[in-house]
Amino acid sequence: MELGERLRAVAEPHVGADRVPGLVALVATGEDVHVEALGHLTIGGRPVVRDSLFRIASITKPLTGAVTMALVEEGLIGLDESVERLLPELADRRVLRRPDGSVEDTVPAHRSITTRDLLTFTFGFGMAFEMFASPTPWPVREATRELGLATLGEPNPAVQPNPDTWIAGLGSLPLLAQPGERWLYNTGASVLGVLAARATGQPFSEVLQTRLFDPLGMRDSAFWTPETNRLATAYVSTVNGLDVWDEPDGRWSRPPAFGDGAGGLVSTVDDLLAFARMLLRRGQSVLSPDSVRAMTTDQLTEAQKARGGLGPNFFATMSWGFCQAVYHTGAFGWDGGFGSSWRVDPIRDLTVIVLTQRLWETAELPQVHRDIQAAAYEALA
Repeated sequence: MELGERLRAVAEPHVGADRVPGLVALVATGEDVHVEALGHLTIGGRPVVRDSLFRIASITKPLTGAVTMALVEEGLIGLDESVERLLPELADRRVLRRPDGSVEDTVPAHRSITTRDLLTFTFGFGMAFEMFASPTPWPVREATRELGLATLGEPNPAVQPNPDTWIAGLGSLPLLAQPGERWLYNTGASVLGVLAARATGQPFSEVLQTRLFDPLGMRDSAFWTPETNRLATAYVSTVNGLDVWDEPDGRWSRPPAFGDGAGGLVSTVDDLLAFARMLLRRGQSVLSPDSVRAMTTDQLTEAQKARGGLGPNFFATMSWGFCQAVYHTGAFGWDGGFGSSWRVDPIRDLTVIVLTQRLWETAELPQVHRDIQAAAYEALA
C-alpha cells in the first residue's frame, strides 16, 4: 500500500460526529507530500479541505522560539542577557517559598531572568504537574486567573489584556521556582511575545509576519482570521458526546488584545510544513544553522528535568530545546491541546502534521495522532 492510501486507511476510522469531526493529515518526505482531508469543519457542515484553518494552540510555541532567535541574530535581544532592560516588570523577582503556598510567603530570586531561561521554560513560572494534581487550587494559580493571564491553563484570547497590562500582571506575582532551577511549562513563550514586541517596537503579530510568515510564505498563520468559513469548530468531549467549545465566529474571529506566543495562532498544514522545511534546511533565509541547532537539540540540565515536567515520566523519551520538545529519536516538534500535532524528523527528512479540533481529554497524545505518525514511519521502513 502506497503512503497516501495508508494515510487515509489509518485516519478514516477516527473521523466521525462522535469521534474527530474533521482532520487534515500531512506526511512529507523530502519533496514528496501526501495530504488527506477528512470529515467536516462543523458536525453536519461543510467538508474539511487541505487549506482549512485550525487553532494550533501550543504548536505556536516553536514559531515563537524561532522568531525570538531571529531577533537574537539581529542583535535586538541577547540570548544570555537579563530581560530587565526590555521587561522591567520582571526585575527584582520574588520566589514562592512553597509553590502551593501563599503568594505573600516569598524569598528573593537568586538572579535575573534571561532570554535563554524563557526559551527553555526555566525562568521560574509556568505549569507544573503537581499544580493540577493538588486537591485544592494553588493560590498563585487563582491569582493568575483573576488577572486574566490565561497562562496556567488553556489559551483564551477573550480574557487576556493588552501586552503591557499582561506583563505587569505577571510581574505582580511571585515566581514558582528560582530562575534556572526547573522546567515549567507554557508561560515562557507568552513572555517572549512581549519581549519581541518591546525589542522591535512592533506588535508581536507584526514581528511574526515580517521575520517568519512573509519570508516562508505562511500566508494563513495569524492570531485570528476574518475567514471564519475556513475555521473548524472546536469541540470538547462530554459524557453526552461532543459539545461546541468555540464557534468559528468565536474567540479567534477578531484581533486579540494579546497575541499569545504560547498558544494563540491559527494555521494550516501547508504553513506548518513550510516552517518545518525551514528548520530541516538549516534555517534557509530566516535563521542561521547555529540557531536551528539550538532550537532542535537538548538545552536542559538533568537537574532542571528532575522535577518531572508535566508528569512523572515526562522526560523519559524527550527533552526540551528552545520552545519545543526534542525526542531521543532525533526528532523534534510539539503538540497543541486543541487537537494538533507537529513532528519533524531530520534523520529521515520526515514531517508529520495532524490538525483536528477536538480538545485533548488527557495529557497523552490522542490515538489518531499516534496512529498516523506510526503509519508514516512504517511506510518509510
